Amino acid sequence: MLSTLGVTAGALAEDQVRVWAFPQGLLVVNADRCVGCQRCEINCTLTNDGCCSSYISRVKVTRNLYSSRNGNGLYTENNWTYFPDTCRQCEDPACGNACPQGAIVAGEDGIRRVDQDKCIGCGACVEACPWHMPTVNPVTKKSSKCVMCGACVEGCPSGALSIVPWDKITAAAQQI
Repeated sequence: MLSTLGVTAGALAEDQVRVWAFPQGLLVVNADRCVGCQRCEINCTLTNDGCCSSYISRVKVTRNLYSSRNGNGLYTENNWTYFPDTCRQCEDPACGNACPQGAIVAGEDGIRRVDQDKCIGCGACVEACPWHMPTVNPVTKKSSKCVMCGACVEGCPSGALSIVPWDKITAAAQQI
């Protein structure tokens, strides 16, 4: 089944593939394929903010590389470990629960977004998120988080990021 979805068994070694469920399907992150080029971050901010900024990107590679947050970006045995990371769209979102303005809400598609008209840029969402995924833009003073636009996947030259639609997952599961 995994090869049907474009993920080989060899790619699953050492917990290098992570999967998060989203309304449109599964976001598959294969750390073995990530080369740390940051094109996912660039495409994200160009698409969503009209500028190029790793800091405000909704997908995080750079911060993992430099800060080793969550054990990623570690330099070991003459190798860097890169890992694209993004919002998990939690069912019970700590970020949304912590927002004093109620600015993080789920749309009809189930994706939780930051309502820019309500956001006051206090950073409560950033601190509440176990992965610190929301980011307060220092220019606009508003928070943002992944909206599953797919720009990061489109910009990934190595195939480290992909979105597998639910219909493909259902079809693969029926083949078992």
